[in-house]
Amino acid sequence: MPGSAMDLCPLSRGKKLVHLDLKGAPPKISYLHELIHLFADLGATGILVEYEDMFPYEGELKILQSKAHPPYSREDIISIQEIAHSRGLEIIPLVQTFGHFEFVLKHSTFRKLREVNHCLGTLNPHSKQGVALVLEMLHQVMELHPKSTTLHIGADEVYMLGEGEESKEWLSIPGHSINKLFLRHITTVAKGIRENYPSLSVIMWDDMLRSMTSDTIKDSGLVGLVQPMLWDYSPVLDVANNIMLMEKYKSAGLLQQWVASSFKGSTTVHTCVTSTQRHVDNHLQWLKVASGLSSGVELQGIALTGWQRYDHLSVLCELMPLGLHSLASCLQCLLHGSFTEEAQKKVMEALGTETTEVGDIERLSQANSRAYPGMKLAEIIVQLTAMLESEELRYFESSLCVRGWFSPYHRQRKIINPLFAEQIQKQAKMFLEAVEFKVHEVRQEMCLLYPESTVEEWIAQHVTPVLKPLQDLLKDIHTALEDMGLFISDSASQSGN
Repeated sequence: MPGSAMDLCPLSRGKKLVHLDLKGAPPKISYLHELIHLFADLGATGILVEYEDMFPYEGELKILQSKAHPPYSREDIISIQEIAHSRGLEIIPLVQTFGHFEFVLKHSTFRKLREVNHCLGTLNPHSKQGVALVLEMLHQVMELHPKSTTLHIGADEVYMLGEGEESKEWLSIPGHSINKLFLRHITTVAKGIRENYPSLSVIMWDDMLRSMTSDTIKDSGLVGLVQPMLWDYSPVLDVANNIMLMEKYKSAGLLQQWVASSFKGSTTVHTCVTSTQRHVDNHLQWLKVASGLSSGVELQGIALTGWQRYDHLSVLCELMPLGLHSLASCLQCLLHGSFTEEAQKKVMEALGTETTEVGDIERLSQANSRAYPGMKLAEIIVQLTAMLESEELRYFESSLCVRGWFSPYHRQRKIINPLFAEQIQKQAKMFLEAVEFKVHEVRQEMCLLYPESTVEEWIAQHVTPVLKPLQDLLKDIHTALEDMGLFISDSASQSGN
């Protein structure tokens, strides 16, 4: 029974935060409002909002605002909170303070604050100006979130730490280490937050703490200032190892802890269609971890991450509409203690579909009038992705006609048998026309939910690279036929002559 599972598992009882990653494909504010209502309907209790360059920073920090599309306005930020609070959802802002600082350090104004010049993601931990910058960012964000009682300061994947000249000098002192360098900066930031916001709870990612001993953590002064959030997005995560880490943090004095799973954006950097089963399996593993903890670990809840990019400069992952089946399934899995038939039924009822898997296009198309916001876009992207990943399209240049009569040798010398040119052209154009029609549908639907810049980026990243070889092939055939004095029909028929 669901009730017994809830009684047994701390994750079923704890907070369930949906991660809203806005550093890529930020939804139009109207669509974002719809999503917030849906998150509440699906069983979430809060939203972990990673604004990055979509926050309306002011003053010296205005340069951090996105240039690709206008950031959300102050009024937008307020409206997000009002709708969330009206549905009983708490808002927890996430602001990076050490690693993944690309959206700040990419600007020439802040170049001198990098740990090393060629790493845009890591802040120089010795710079007082850098700490002041971080605290000002946090101040501006919290000023617009007066009701928020918790803040997430990131602090994951601090690449190249210790490689800067100041760090090398600091590390040359006996007793100093990379771990202590990391802890020194995070403790400074956390104390700065405590001074300005004494009652604010602070969360941080745990990965930089994993290799440390409990004594190192305990001696750093971090205890009492932060709550670690362990993240692991694997469908086969190591249950015993995660339990061991959480027990280590407890022995260091970090009793209040969180975990983070994933409902999308963690399969590969360029994945377009979300696999529900992969992410449900991840949550089933986290349920095992939670059930294996000692009573001394005060598990606060779980953040279901939905990454939109791996970092500020990477390609777009699955868009939110593609991840909603997974999100609904993962939340129900947590609420029921496993992905039972009852949990699956609840997912389909909440989304108004006949399936729990967004890739199941046949049953997805049978959605009723209560279908979730963004379903039409999800359906078309699944169809388009299937076309782009089809063997016929992917391996067109390996087909018999192309390999036999228009090989790289033929293309370089601009020669081709016109009979086979006609066959290749006909088949290539058939593929291109079908894909371009579907791209037009995607563009129309995506424009309703996302800024034009996101639409153009998604197509350029996920469609153009697949079509370009085919388009280049047609151009080369055109050139070869022209050079051989055989090019006659194509341009004339297209021009209506």
